Amino acid sequence: MTKANNSLLRAAGYQGAGINATVLPQFVDACRPALGTDACSAELDVTAAGETAQSLFKSVAEGGREVAYMASGYLSAQVSELGVLDLPFHVSERERAVGSLDGAAGQMIRAAVAAKSKLRVLGFWDNGFRHVSNRVRDIRTPADCGGLICRTLDSALYRESLTALGFTPVTADVKLLRQMVASGEVDAQENPLTNTINFHLYEHHKHVSLTGHFFGVMLLVCHAPWFDALSRAQQEAVQAAAAAATARQRRLAAAEDETGVATLESRGVKVIAAADIDLAAMRERCAPIVVRASAALPPALVAAYGRD
Repeated sequence: MTKANNSLLRAAGYQGAGINATVLPQFVDACRPALGTDACSAELDVTAAGETAQSLFKSVAEGGREVAYMASGYLSAQVSELGVLDLPFHVSERERAVGSLDGAAGQMIRAAVAAKSKLRVLGFWDNGFRHVSNRVRDIRTPADCGGLICRTLDSALYRESLTALGFTPVTADVKLLRQMVASGEVDAQENPLTNTINFHLYEHHKHVSLTGHFFGVMLLVCHAPWFDALSRAQQEAVQAAAAAATARQRRLAAAEDETGVATLESRGVKVIAAADIDLAAMRERCAPIVVRASAALPPALVAAYGRD
């Protein structure tokens, strides 16, 4: 593995199109004056070259790259405090979620990531409320989830929550997501609307239920030893670029959520609104998971995340 080099900023992602693919190069460009024009690069989609999202995250942890974005669930097994972001139905309003990430909850999570990994959190990006799409039927109740194989990311709490709802969850790297949906290997999948749209999953899944069972948080992270080796001026420039990129990404994400339903409906997808779903029954199914998982987390963090 190539070692970290503080003269380089190699940023990468795993989405070739969409909001994150737009914002990541803008972040890199904002860093160029401080780090050097020729030292900065952005690779939009590592999976297009055969790499997995998981290997991307590993490369940043080991110093083969300097910056990437990653769904928080991929790191929650290593940094247990990130489990607060995986509590099902814990967040209902994105403004409160992102506000708390900019406040006390975010400070606690940043400290935990720094203590338990070689990563540093530069920003908390909005990965949207996660909803369920499937190829079989409308999902309005937990009973409708029964017997459906559902792809999810590698998070124990995600798998437990989907099992409680009645799904049979399977974990797979995002590199395989489109293939698994297209082939019918999975009946369902859960993702923010942006991924359902950008990965063209609507071509095969004509049922989307706005369950909002998780609020997805994307971590913009860097290799900590690389960041620590930067000069104070360079560190401040990277942090300023990350703050601007985070604000831009969140604006775009919120706007895309507003148009996502119309986009899906225009492509022949039947979208079931939250008001037409028995969310109370779904919350009840997941309530024991929330109680158990919350007990293993710092109480102050649980209280701070997504709350006033």
